[in-house]
Amino acid sequence: MRSRMEETDQSSREILVVDEESDGEGRRERPKLPWNSEYGKSIVYGGLDAIVTCFSLISSISANRLSSVDVLVLGFANLVADGISMGFGDFVSSSTEKDAAVIERAVTEWDVTNHSGPQKMDLLHQYQALGMDLDDATTVVNIFAKYKDILVDEKMMAQKGKLPPDQAGGDKPWKNGLVTFAAFIIFGSAPLLSFIILIPITDNESVKFLGACLLSALALAFLGVAKAKIAGQNYALSAFTTLFTGAIAAGAAYALGWILRSIAGLDTET
Repeated sequence: MRSRMEETDQSSREILVVDEESDGEGRRERPKLPWNSEYGKSIVYGGLDAIVTCFSLISSISANRLSSVDVLVLGFANLVADGISMGFGDFVSSSTEKDAAVIERAVTEWDVTNHSGPQKMDLLHQYQALGMDLDDATTVVNIFAKYKDILVDEKMMAQKGKLPPDQAGGDKPWKNGLVTFAAFIIFGSAPLLSFIILIPITDNESVKFLGACLLSALALAFLGVAKAKIAGQNYALSAFTTLFTGAIAAGAAYALGWILRSIAGLDTET
């Protein structure tokens, strides 16, 4: 028993020595570690869509010179309806991904159980295609073959690009849907806050619209920074990208509203 423990310790030391030697060949700055958030995708997905959608709606309404009350009524109605739709859509897509992974794993497990030889050969060829030599690939596959569950999961990820059922679609799909809905409502409310705050202060619709532009820009920049934190990207570049996307969408909506108003002959109204 003791000799086996000594052999294990010796093997571990050899691995560490080899690892340290290989690390010294070319050291460079360590990449940023992404923020491990289970619901990061839902937050960014729901938040970005909410800001762009709501601000584009406000831009279109403002181009048609409707009142602040019209903006708030249409804005919040659209916000709640789209939020429910987005949240339910995220829930359904996550549930579908999880259900598909369960079926995919059952099929893979049957193949491994009933046709282990061809399945191991397929995995062997996959490792060789990734650059592993034949001897090492054979060793790895034979080790995995001793542990059926590990072999099944490895085949799903290496060959089919599918995550195991316990990792696919999130832990609980309903949580993904709820987070998407909450992110949509919270971030989508940013452009509307300007009208709520400024209604008692001024009757100038242009001032309210400029306030909506400012709050939308701040929300987009914040979401861009959050996206960079989650993905381990450059903060400034991510913030600029989200701002640029929002500006393009809002500009297109405003221009379309102005053009349609002109075509309808309403541009001469006082």
